[in-house]
Amino acid sequence: MTNFHRSLVLGCSALALASCGADEIVSPGTGGDIIINPPATPAPTPTPTPTPTSSLVTPAAGCPTISDPVGLTDSNTISGPTGTYRVCTLPAVFAASSTLPYIEGLVYRINGRVDVGTDGGPTASGADTNVELTIEPGVILFSQGSGWLNVNRGNTIQANGTADRPIVFTSRDNVQGLNTGNSSGQWGGVVLSGRAPVTDCIAPGATPGTAACERQVEGAAQPALFGGATPGDSSGSMSYVQIRYSGFVLSGDNELQSLTTGGVGSGTSLRNIMSFNSSDDGVEFFGGRFNVRNLIVVGAEDDGLDTDTGVKVNMQNVIVAQRPGVGDTIIEADSSNGLEENTPRQNTKISNATFLANSGVGDQAIRIRGFADYTIVNSILVDQSGSTPCLRIDNTETLDRAADASIDEAGPVVFNSFVLDCAVDFRDSSGGVTAAAIESRFSAGSNNNAAFTNTLTMTFVNGTNENAVAVFDPTALSSFFTLPTNIGAVYAGNDTWVQGWTCNSAAVTFDSAVTDCTTLPVY
Repeated sequence: MTNFHRSLVLGCSALALASCGADEIVSPGTGGDIIINPPATPAPTPTPTPTPTSSLVTPAAGCPTISDPVGLTDSNTISGPTGTYRVCTLPAVFAASSTLPYIEGLVYRINGRVDVGTDGGPTASGADTNVELTIEPGVILFSQGSGWLNVNRGNTIQANGTADRPIVFTSRDNVQGLNTGNSSGQWGGVVLSGRAPVTDCIAPGATPGTAACERQVEGAAQPALFGGATPGDSSGSMSYVQIRYSGFVLSGDNELQSLTTGGVGSGTSLRNIMSFNSSDDGVEFFGGRFNVRNLIVVGAEDDGLDTDTGVKVNMQNVIVAQRPGVGDTIIEADSSNGLEENTPRQNTKISNATFLANSGVGDQAIRIRGFADYTIVNSILVDQSGSTPCLRIDNTETLDRAADASIDEAGPVVFNSFVLDCAVDFRDSSGGVTAAAIESRFSAGSNNNAAFTNTLTMTFVNGTNENAVAVFDPTALSSFFTLPTNIGAVYAGNDTWVQGWTCNSAAVTFDSAVTDCTTLPVY
């Protein structure tokens, strides 16, 4: 196995929970007094011992040849605290299936909008370009300003890193070592555009959920459309991926997220995805039908998880952590915009989440509205700021409407084995919903506790109180879910999934063996 070097991060590993607390840094002592007696005669001056340093990256000799006819452009080099890298700029459009190999001393540049294939429209046809972009483990891609990657309908991405060699999408400033723990919004992000059903159609009179119902990526100067009528559509696979410092404003108030999905179908695989310091949402899911396992969102400046326009998504093992004093909600579900009765209706189901609210300025940590169907089980919500209410639900139709298959209504919001540790648990909402009504709905679930006292260690790892909560069986919700032994995202027996492929920050330290998010991993 190839050895790799990472920057030293002081902290405690999640594997050593019993040996140190979240704030312990132990320095070696002498074990006794030190007595210094001056020598009778001057001692010879010793030869200085050089301070050991890690080897800096040196640039690759050139850019690799790929299958795309335009190919990569050698854009000289870029330097930062980890060394100097050869810069290979991607073509504006990948017109043929291509692989971006990992090469030591090389980074790939996303210059402006980069498309994978061309848009094949809402329905598969012989005109599809069927381009697949493969990104090897360990690859680092960077951008700046309005740069973003769009996987068009009828095309796919295979960006699959490994636990010890994640794929990193980041900003130019991050490569140059110019970022701080509060940097954000330095490039666009990654967009997956698919053919699964969406609502809130851009075409007047189009029927939601059909091939006539399409939407456009927010802020794109040229149309970047998604949506269709193929629930099983595939946009490819992404796993062990970090997306850092995204959220550039493309136009007006339209910003991209770290990861945006539009009409992504169930043939798409999303696992081990980390969003760090997005200036907008951590992730935003517009319509589609898919599953996500092992999702981490840290430091988003708007919402951690934003779900909208008829998405049907299952998520298990989720961590959302806000930076102190930064961000809006942990969850924003759907919109109240006059299109609430569009179908398919949103139905989001989450098991085993640890939500760490810390904005101090938010109206609520979780907001569910727009007549969305929503389920949260086996999860923990802690307000670290001490001033943000936990839960808000808008409109009685969202809170209590009975199941009705004819309008794709799954029934009232559902909470089971969900615990809240907030100074204020529920707040009055719009549409005639009171805090008392929300509390009543919450209390109707099994093993919920709105007076919970968290005992989390390492910020996000279960303690005694979390592990004492009875588990709800999520396999009854979907075959996607597995039966956990405890609530929460990380607990003994389910604590290694955060290690190796993540990065650390002042908000959360995941693994003492990985780099801080302000620097690059070096292999």
